[in-house]
Amino acid sequence: MAHDIVADALNMMKNAKKAGNENVKIKIISNLLIEVLKIMKQEGAVKKYKINPKDKSIEVALGDFTECKSIKPRFSCDKTQIEKYRRRYLPSRNLGVVIISTNKGLMTHEEAEKEKTGGSLIAYFY
Repeated sequence: MAHDIVADALNMMKNAKKAGNENVKIKIISNLLIEVLKIMKQEGAVKKYKINPKDKSIEVALGDFTECKSIKPRFSCDKTQIEKYRRRYLPSRNLGVVIISTNKGLMTHEEAEKEKTGGSLIAYFY
């Protein structure tokens, strides 16, 4: 039984990418996972995803990424700490995305800095 759906899904995606697979089927759905996939699709890490409500699964076509992981524990950060965590988790200044859950919904670290809002760290990918 899965305790952290987002971490399990990102791990399955990373393993499929390393194995050379183009698609992966994730057998559990959560609203948080769907929002993470939306951001990954906007950034090009996922080509497309299809939700199958009958068997409660998501079919994901993998895009261009090297690493994707969930951040555990889910640190909370204010607007001044976003840069510190970006440096901690991403390999380079212009490479990668940290996903932050704010009171305005999930957003990338760049959007959170523009909005001048903090939140809880969810995941990162590059």
